[in-house]
Amino acid sequence: MPLDQKPVPAQPSAASDPDSDPDTGTGVRPEGLGPAPEREPAEAASGAAPAAAGAEAWDIRQSGPWTHRDLAANGARFHIAELGSGPLVLLVHGWPEYWWAWRHQLTALAEAGYRAVALDLRGVGGSDRTPRGYDPGNLALDITGVIRSLGERRAHLVGHASGGTLAWVAAVMRPSVIQSLTVVSAAHPRDLRRALLTDRRQFAAFEHVLGFQRPWIPERQLVADDAALVGRYLTSWTGPNGLDEAAVHAYRQAIRIPSTAHCSIEPYRWLMRSMARPDGIQFARRMKKPITAPTLHVQGAADPVLLSHTALGGGEYVAAPYRWRLLPGVGHFPHEEAPEEFTAELLDWVGHHKE
Repeated sequence: MPLDQKPVPAQPSAASDPDSDPDTGTGVRPEGLGPAPEREPAEAASGAAPAAAGAEAWDIRQSGPWTHRDLAANGARFHIAELGSGPLVLLVHGWPEYWWAWRHQLTALAEAGYRAVALDLRGVGGSDRTPRGYDPGNLALDITGVIRSLGERRAHLVGHASGGTLAWVAAVMRPSVIQSLTVVSAAHPRDLRRALLTDRRQFAAFEHVLGFQRPWIPERQLVADDAALVGRYLTSWTGPNGLDEAAVHAYRQAIRIPSTAHCSIEPYRWLMRSMARPDGIQFARRMKKPITAPTLHVQGAADPVLLSHTALGGGEYVAAPYRWRLLPGVGHFPHEEAPEEFTAELLDWVGHHKE
């Protein structure tokens, strides 16, 4: 695909079939994942509200030293930004960001001798917006599928927020593919589940996630008034350093691309709605499996979304070297609020676990 080509609507794929295996398309879902997530009425598939014309012209493929390209994995098409050569470091964004969140780390990793790749998750940025496939098991298999599509056997996996949750899951489901794990602003899925069920403070901090459970209305609110609500989230979730205006503008425009608002919050709908369902309970049980990848766990002390005491304790599930780093004065986006400090931690960690 030419670098200046805009994202195109997703076509039906194997991932759209709730009974298909995300890895092979053989018609069998991985054991323990349960059924595919429930869907909203058809109107919601387009975000429940048309995005403004300006959003359709927004090009998520910002220019820079990196190369943009598309590749196929797990029944869908994914956009990546790639820079450098050497051991693969795959960077996975959280909500409401896209690959651009890792612009600082892409250049730093490439200069340090790594092949740095920033991925747009399913439903976001330049990747396919499929009608189904937003449960954590399938999204994690998207990530490991991208690693294989890049021609690599293993990778250092870095994930932020919802992308960090998927990094935990990928390390459980495909341990042989993950050389090291770096989780940012994301509790282990079992710790998050426990906190949402028992901790009033964490439950209140997820107020936006609770709002996402309504049909249609959240999509309209997210894109309204030039995505002003997303801008408010971004600025209120940071510490004193905040995010630069260009980044906030980019994320506001990106979520207004048709269908993005809807697709990007589907994983949060699965999270809350599956709590008492068999698929959610089976997923929680499966996540008891120890993680065998060396794990760096980074958390902002001033994060108002994922509280530090919720994230603390992830090492309980890691049967490998584990390092906890709490960054004072940093909010929900350590990789953007304190890029030099975060990148130094990341480079030190992957450097110690190259082989």
